[in-house]
Amino acid sequence: MQYQEFLDHIFQRYSGNVKLELGRMTGLLQDMGSPQQKLAGFHVAGTNGKGSICAAIEALALAHDLNPGLNTSPHLINYAERFRIAKEEVPIADILAQFHQYEELFDKWGASFFEITTAIAFALFNKANVDLAIMEVGLGGRLDATNLFVPDVAAISTIGLDHIKTLGNSLEVIAAEKAGIIKPEIPLVLGDIEASPLEIITQTARKNKAPVYLYNDAWKANLVSDNTAGVCFDYHFKDFHLEKIKANLMGEHQATNLALALTAFILYCEKKGIVPQEQKIRQALNQVNWPGRMQVLSTSPTLIVDGAHNVHGVKALLKTLDKVYPEQKLLFVLSILADKNYSEMIKLICSKAAKVFVAQNKSDRAATAQAQAQVVESCGVPAQRCASVAEAFRAAYSAAGADDVVVAGGSLYTVGEVITAFRTYA
Repeated sequence: MQYQEFLDHIFQRYSGNVKLELGRMTGLLQDMGSPQQKLAGFHVAGTNGKGSICAAIEALALAHDLNPGLNTSPHLINYAERFRIAKEEVPIADILAQFHQYEELFDKWGASFFEITTAIAFALFNKANVDLAIMEVGLGGRLDATNLFVPDVAAISTIGLDHIKTLGNSLEVIAAEKAGIIKPEIPLVLGDIEASPLEIITQTARKNKAPVYLYNDAWKANLVSDNTAGVCFDYHFKDFHLEKIKANLMGEHQATNLALALTAFILYCEKKGIVPQEQKIRQALNQVNWPGRMQVLSTSPTLIVDGAHNVHGVKALLKTLDKVYPEQKLLFVLSILADKNYSEMIKLICSKAAKVFVAQNKSDRAATAQAQAQVVESCGVPAQRCASVAEAFRAAYSAAGADDVVVAGGSLYTVGEVITAFRTYA
């Protein structure tokens, strides 16, 4: 079975049986020999920012001569992006070997696409004998396939309204789902979370006797600067007082994400008897490998891709764009999923847009170009409907002058398609 055949197979056979419950994942992992029980490390949940946090922890681990396994979702272009060991994507041949080894068990338990992916990650990390696993929650937390993993440190980045049909329609209900990753006595690092959902999470932590490390209380990140080269911030936690940490990720929210990752890593080091070194911390945070999040692909014209895929993410994106490009109207390439609040997302984007190029990405959940264009036009902003995301990118990029800025996103699916189109652009 070759790569594309494998992808088609698991999507067609397993993607339709998504069911939030842990019974079949529990049975599957038991039959596999409980590989997750042999792993230590980090478990990261949150509405936005969890992928950046995971990638930053990976960079910190590598800088301190540790061998990390990183499991994230979704992928932008290549399924193998979901599995990194020591910063390198796992070869597809190794992924296929693990799939075939456990295929009968996947069928026996009727495992979903994400459950299979998570199980493969556990198996790959065990086989590679990683020092630590960094597991990003897929959806929610309490009933997520990753939640059978018991980490050394857990983290929740943010709480926002997303996946409402699945997780619930209030911040408090969503917070309760994400708080499901909290394990007895396992340290919990929390990001910038509103008071009401924060209380839900801290109540759960108290019940589990889990030490809690709050943003702007136990640890702090004070922004120094933010531009297309990345963020710079001061950091404070316990005896760590680091000034002007430079990171290669752009956006004020990334300063908070990176500081959260650093806090989690310091707590891990305390458990393992490792001494975090300032020089290695600075080196790591300026070399985080996390494409598609406020990533600058070109500078003349400027092309930025960002995976903001909900209202919370779009607000963070616009906050950064307003700071870096004040008073300037920008060109946007958009394709958003239909099950998101795309009307509100587009209305926010239109406040900063000179023109919006809309398309329907390749996800079967994508909103139509027509539906998105109607919202754009209702805001009084010109919209150009395109047959594909690649065509929308080419149209926007060709229309841009050397000093213009093109921002592409609305979904990680869209970001992946734009990155692919940019690589082949002539």
